[in-house]
Amino acid sequence: MIDGPVLFTERLMLRVPMAEDLDGFAEFAADEETMRHLGGVKTRSEVWRGLCELRGAWAIRGYSMFSVIERATGRWVGRLGPWQPEGWPGTEVGWGVHPAFAGKGYAYEATIAAMDYCVDVLGWSDICHAIAPDNRRSIALAKRLGSVNRGTTRLPPPYHEFPVDNWGQSAADWRTRRAAQAASAPASVG
Repeated sequence: MIDGPVLFTERLMLRVPMAEDLDGFAEFAADEETMRHLGGVKTRSEVWRGLCELRGAWAIRGYSMFSVIERATGRWVGRLGPWQPEGWPGTEVGWGVHPAFAGKGYAYEATIAAMDYCVDVLGWSDICHAIAPDNRRSIALAKRLGSVNRGTTRLPPPYHEFPVDNWGQSAADWRTRRAAQAASAPASVG
């Protein structure tokens, strides 16, 4: 049972994490390159606790990261969306995609939906992305979304020793960018 919002994009569904996501999440978290900037490789039992943490944040805060599901196959693509644990440096939209789905534009597609949700539904006035200075792929995605590097920030323990930069933008900037994209989109013929 899905107990929370469900967002749809052309190729993806974003929904509250569920127990059935464990296998995909565990594969994602076992990949050394994927986890290099996300706190390191995790065991299956650590992933289970992380999955429960995401699901629990939905109950406690009313929002958390979504599980991203490929609509055509039902496969777990990644986890992304709103994130703000206690002590976090801001209202973040973060992302992480299973290596089998990297390079397909899924992170960009899903993050647009998540940022729209955070601004339009949650009413956030600012969105940040905590990104390691050498995480080129996430920096490229942040730039593509229109975010800018606002300088160094710190995460709370146990991540306090990881260097991160605060990328982000205001909700007003996001709305302006989205309106410009809509205005420049080709008209559909129906």
